[in-house]
Amino acid sequence: MSGPAPSDPRLTFARFLADAAQRHADRVAIVSTDAALTYAELEARVGELARALIGAGVVKGARVAVWMANRPEWVVAAYAVGSVGGVLVPLNTFATASERDYILRHSDASLLLMQPSLGVHRFLDDLLADRPGIEGGLAGRLRVQALPQLRRVACLGLDAPRGGVETWDGLLAQGRDVPDALLDAVRDEVEPCDDGLVIYTSGTTSQPKGVLHTQRAAVLQGHRFADMLRFTPDDRVYTTYPFFWTAGIAMSIGGAFAAGARLLVQETFEAGAALEMIECCRATAVHAWPHQQKALAEHPSAARRDLSSVVKIDSHSPIAVLAGIEKDAYGAGASYGLSETFAICSALPADAPAEQRHACSGRHWPGMALRIVDPHTGAPVGAGTPGEIAVKGVTLMRGYYKVAPEQVFDADGYFHTQDGGSLDADGTLHWTGRLSNLIKTGGANVSPVEIQELLENHPGIKLGIPVGVEHPTLGEAVVLCAVAVEGATPDEAGVRAWLRERLAAYKVPKRVLFFRADELVYTGNQKVQIEPLRQAALRRLREERAEIQGHRFGTE
Repeated sequence: MSGPAPSDPRLTFARFLADAAQRHADRVAIVSTDAALTYAELEARVGELARALIGAGVVKGARVAVWMANRPEWVVAAYAVGSVGGVLVPLNTFATASERDYILRHSDASLLLMQPSLGVHRFLDDLLADRPGIEGGLAGRLRVQALPQLRRVACLGLDAPRGGVETWDGLLAQGRDVPDALLDAVRDEVEPCDDGLVIYTSGTTSQPKGVLHTQRAAVLQGHRFADMLRFTPDDRVYTTYPFFWTAGIAMSIGGAFAAGARLLVQETFEAGAALEMIECCRATAVHAWPHQQKALAEHPSAARRDLSSVVKIDSHSPIAVLAGIEKDAYGAGASYGLSETFAICSALPADAPAEQRHACSGRHWPGMALRIVDPHTGAPVGAGTPGEIAVKGVTLMRGYYKVAPEQVFDADGYFHTQDGGSLDADGTLHWTGRLSNLIKTGGANVSPVEIQELLENHPGIKLGIPVGVEHPTLGEAVVLCAVAVEGATPDEAGVRAWLRERLAAYKVPKRVLFFRADELVYTGNQKVQIEPLRQAALRRLREERAEIQGHRFGTE
């Protein structure tokens, strides 16, 4: 793995961007639906906002929340916050009102930078309706008990202030008397190991966790992704990965900028508009979730699009055929990581031989250490023995914000991930899935991930999630909860037969239950919550008085 050493002093947001601007000043850095910025222009915009933050009283360590979609202003805001030593708090654009308030309060955000709306979501109107003290307050002097640290809100797209919410131009005006020498002095005091970001995860717990990372973690991962994905200055990277997650920050933004490539972004995903940008901008790489890639491939306009420019995409993606990719020569699947390690901590290069990429989850990246432990005792286990993956190293989080370190790390400093896997004698990792989600049926373990990945290729299934339903003799019965592709009418017998051709018999779901997408319960980042789905499946089985291997549900 090439790239800077973890001790490199240039691993801050400001120095990272300065290096990119120096090497690629006139190359386009980012393109959106209605804007494009070169690296030099991006650096200038970041400097302008950084001066405004200084003028507005943002000091090193201050928490600054950014509530925007994937747009150039998000990148400008994030790098400006990092430039002055602030701690970036990306706010999930899918967050509910309660999640929004929880993140703002828990993170101790003193400044909120936002856009007024996104699609049908009226961010500003909803915020002011829920927290009238903001609209009734004074800019820079907010006093809101529910958000006790919040002092200032600035919003894009406003022609005039709304009470305590100031316009973007009003914020920028705060920095017009801040000299470049002061900005330089502020930037010089920011170090790679300073607190840089608090990333809020969305899981099935009652509240999201605040993952506290250094600036070094984000910047170093950008360099490493550029190397892993084999990006060059000639690449044009289209991404749907949200910027409030580590993948969007490190893999898409960081990976593109480290290589001097061009980043292509849209605020919302719509398959037709995405295909238009991919084709017109001659994207060479596409970062999109599996269901989005499927939507792209199935869009009515897909077949007539010229997608031949796309070369850096998993050969098994449904887009690959449209792009004319025939050989399995590229893919990022041989990797493992999580928010706590700022995305990937173990991987093979995307152009590694296919047989290697499909056989493992890669090897640990420099400065990272992996160990497999007994999930019950925490004791390390030997090579080849399955257990829980534990990790530590240079991109591991400082910890969960406001949680004592001893509640997060073991005595050796390792973070226990709750993911299952094993390590070969040579240190190659094999990930098997979330330990908490493994289905134990008839004495065997079934990984839901394996079934989910297979179903990505089923023409009638938009989403398929296997759950384990308690069974008196099997322990758990495998039940598939599926959402059909719009207009498709897959049947239970057909889906089971399709899976039977591709899975060992014990892994084939005993039942397939179909749900509408709006019947599922989602986390803030649009992942389906497993436990509510399991309970919904159980209710359905009981209502049907279904029989699975000698046990009739509803008679317990």
